[in-house]
Amino acid sequence: MARPREFDEVQVLEAAGAVFWAKGFEATSTRDLVESTGLTQSSIYAAFGDKRGIFLRSLRHYLDSILLERIVRLERTKSPGQAIVLFFREIVDRSLADPQHRGCLLVNATLEATADDHELQAYLAGETAKIEQFFLRCVSAGQAGGEIATSFRAEDHARHLLALLLGLRVLARVRPDAALLNGLVGPGLAAVGLAWPSARRRPS
Repeated sequence: MARPREFDEVQVLEAAGAVFWAKGFEATSTRDLVESTGLTQSSIYAAFGDKRGIFLRSLRHYLDSILLERIVRLERTKSPGQAIVLFFREIVDRSLADPQHRGCLLVNATLEATADDHELQAYLAGETAKIEQFFLRCVSAGQAGGEIATSFRAEDHARHLLALLLGLRVLARVRPDAALLNGLVGPGLAAVGLAWPSARRRPS
């Protein structure tokens, strides 16, 4: 019988993910992971294979617990247009509230991924496609209900919103200024026919 693991996997993944998020994959050392998780190097390798293995598991946990949670929650509780607006509102608010200016772990990993790591690139491409599909579902439903402009195809609007999101996430790392980020999102959403409220006047 295999010996049960003597650690909380979620806590370990969140601790490791926080280091990768702040420092990036390449700059994170095994010592960093040992110090952050409280596990020995041999325990990390036994549980996750290697640094790349714990990075991928941490990234997946991050995406499921933060990004997927946001998408599911907003689609279930808001109208299509409100879901898009509040998605960006939460992104801007979280970016401005983060003292480390870490941006998004998914976007950071995408920027760091090398051309020869085809498996990682394919995984990251699939995750960005999930965000695009969220936008596409919202835009399609919003156009059908008259909430979102029909000046462009739903697919084009969805890709525009994805590009807006990725640019926002990158810019927030180096220029986390409220006026700048809000000024970026406002015109981007206006092109879809959606109003961008101020931070003090959010949609209910």
